[in-house]
Amino acid sequence: MKAETILVENFTSPGSGARPVNRDKYEAVRKPMLAALPAAEPGLSYSELKAAVLPHLPEALFPGGDTAGWWLKCVQLDLEAKGLIVRHGKPLRWRRT
Repeated sequence: MKAETILVENFTSPGSGARPVNRDKYEAVRKPMLAALPAAEPGLSYSELKAAVLPHLPEALFPGGDTAGWWLKCVQLDLEAKGLIVRHGKPLRWRRT
């Protein structure tokens, strides 16, 4: 059976079109990411965000953390494109809108 997909956008390539990705993996990363990100500044750095999300990923979808970094970046760029999170500062930090 083919996995259900969801269309994701890319904040760094606006207008380039959406691409389909595995819905289960996307949702498995999205929920803990939004839960971890504060609404107030300073937000979280990428390494802080990754450390907060990784323990919540299901082993069945991400055995040994495999591909978790790619999925974290995919979801982060999509949520930015949709305006649900924003980046700011140097080094970059993210927070919910």
